[in-house]
Amino acid sequence: MLINLSNHPFAEWSETQRIAALEQFGEVVDLPFPSIDPHWRTEQVVELARKYLQQCRYLQRTSKDAVAVHLAGELTFCFALAALLQQAGISVVTATTHRKIVRNADGTISRLFDFIQFRPYPRCQDLCKEDTRR
Repeated sequence: MLINLSNHPFAEWSETQRIAALEQFGEVVDLPFPSIDPHWRTEQVVELARKYLQQCRYLQRTSKDAVAVHLAGELTFCFALAALLQQAGISVVTATTHRKIVRNADGTISRLFDFIQFRPYPRCQDLCKEDTRR
């Protein structure tokens, strides 16, 4: 199972991304990304990440398959939740894309994203170990 924790519901993904998700993870469950107040302190964001960890753990317990979380959104929340999920033994991935910018005749800009792959987040523990060896 892939838990989609982003601002982009599975139904709105490109066909290529939907197929890749289903082939790799079996099923996809949307968990809407929270609204995070830009005035919050880091501690408040971390507390919210802990609550979302519990939601992901609940979904993990209800799944017969291995679980991964597709995580994309506000950066401090994603960092905190990715670390918590990894500590709990839950894989965390994000979608990689080619971004194309189109300048329209009326001066507006359109951004098109072509899905490429799901990339695992680096494990926080491994990064810290790597830096201490240098």
